[in-house]
Amino acid sequence: MRTDSKNFIGLSQFVHFYGVVEDRMDPLKTGRVRVRCLGFHTKDKVLLPTADLPWAQVLLPITSSGISGVGTTPLGLVEGSWVVGYFRDSAEAQEPVILGSLPGKPAEASGTTGFYDPNGNYPKFINEPDCNRLAVNTQIAATQSTAASEAGGHIHLKARKDARETMTGIAHAIREPFSTCGTSIEGTILTVWDQPAIPYNAEYPYNHVYESESGHVREYDDTASNTRIFESHNTGTSYEVDHSGNKVDRIVGNHTELIKGYDNKYTEGHRNLSIDGHYNLFINKSGTTDNHYTIQVGKGADVNILVEDGRVNINAASDINVKTKGTYNLECSKYNLVVDNDATEDVKGARTSTTDGPWKLTGSRIDLN
Repeated sequence: MRTDSKNFIGLSQFVHFYGVVEDRMDPLKTGRVRVRCLGFHTKDKVLLPTADLPWAQVLLPITSSGISGVGTTPLGLVEGSWVVGYFRDSAEAQEPVILGSLPGKPAEASGTTGFYDPNGNYPKFINEPDCNRLAVNTQIAATQSTAASEAGGHIHLKARKDARETMTGIAHAIREPFSTCGTSIEGTILTVWDQPAIPYNAEYPYNHVYESESGHVREYDDTASNTRIFESHNTGTSYEVDHSGNKVDRIVGNHTELIKGYDNKYTEGHRNLSIDGHYNLFINKSGTTDNHYTIQVGKGADVNILVEDGRVNINAASDINVKTKGTYNLECSKYNLVVDNDATEDVKGARTSTTDGPWKLTGSRIDLN
């Protein structure tokens, strides 16, 4: 039912505005912000404090439903952001709606009057575009920040390059060749591997960047011949996929992975694992029958185990079975064997036993055939 009032959007004049966000702490937590509008509001914060500015609703993109938390939250604007919108109550100018933000190139830092960030946090940079430095990829003048200049303008990129791991040792089993019982064992040469170089080389306007206030970063880079995907926590934990499909995961803290179903992995090339701490492996935790631990090595490859300064301990509650179609060699400085019950040896061929010291046989009865 229509009223006599003509002062609402659709029947009245469309009144738009340009303004600056001065407050985003919406008590209703609906994403509203307080905006000081050019021409409508004075910059004098004594005459018009920030707290007296009307709350403006933010128009959401079609990726958000705007109900029950579904879609994108309307929390991208910060104090100091320039915005454009309209008043849905027309000339009354008390019900602003924000249509979008207006990035620019700030010429000065935050001030103390209206139309500035009252907290003094934004803009962070002057005389450069509001577009993210990772998207622009331009060198920043040395007067700004040496670290930023060296990193193509973004301190996060500088930190990534500084944290790159190099000279990481490859897992190896035997460093030098040796022989035992006349059998020669080849050595494995110790080599190292490096974390790949940081592949960032974005070109404007192809790198699509999201950065949060605390420094979480996400990049979808469509730069020709250097497409990338990168996502990082502000601590440096991150993953990156380069143009060739190579992926680097970097975790600066602990990593916990829980899988309720199967976990299948296939590596077509080499796999190297270097661990600086201890390594525990627990198989068949539930005690289920036939949950075996199997190692199968294909033809032409050896199994090498090297303990540099420690012991190899095997404790089995049941049998230990060893079968080889070749020669079984054992070389040690001292050999002790304790058998609680019977011991049986079945040698199909000749047996030779040589000792440099005395040989003592003790038994309740000794039969020599």
